Amino acid sequence: MKSITIKGSQRESVGKSSTKALRNAGKVPCVLYGGDKPLHFSADEITFRNLVYTPNVYTASIELDGQKYAAILQDIQFHPVTDKILHIDFYQLFDDKEVTMNIPVKLEGNAPGVIAGGVLRFPNRRLRVRAIPANLPDFITADISKLKIGDKIYVTDVASDDFSILHPDNMVVCQVRMARAAITTTVDEDEEDEEGTEEGAATEEGATEGAAAPEAEASQE
Repeated sequence: MKSITIKGSQRESVGKSSTKALRNAGKVPCVLYGGDKPLHFSADEITFRNLVYTPNVYTASIELDGQKYAAILQDIQFHPVTDKILHIDFYQLFDDKEVTMNIPVKLEGNAPGVIAGGVLRFPNRRLRVRAIPANLPDFITADISKLKIGDKIYVTDVASDDFSILHPDNMVVCQVRMARAAITTTVDEDEEDEEGTEEGAATEEGATEGAAAPEAEASQE
């Protein structure tokens, strides 16, 4: 998995006043967990742009006072009005220790069902994955080139020996469904066919009754 470098400096004071001063200076207070003890540090807000404001997932290489720490973003807090980053928690990575991340799913190919008029539904665009850092993928590939209308791709279809997907095997990743317009059109056509059949039956019944009338009159004579 690709990594984004975050250059920061450790914080000596972690009180509210110092935190507010950091934010006013355009910096983001952060905490790195997972090691012997939490490390409090700060970095320029612009530094996190490529790590936070992206659909992709990256690990972070945090540089503090000449030391580097591999980590993943664990939690982030935004201002409710301005969406400005208020605080970030990181979790330190170790080569032999598994971690859990939400990995984006990338679709490949063109679904025949979509070409035929179906609609592609993609309800699970990210999957929760557990693996050692070296095996964390940048994304999970789902091949839709064989999906016809009604076909689905399940978690088992995108599984890998390099990582574990923490979802039920029968969870649907994506599927091709018949378009609602096509369903409506089919229903309308069926109703028209039924009406046509009823009208035809009524006409035939009327014709039969008309033909039988003279015979009845003749018998009365």
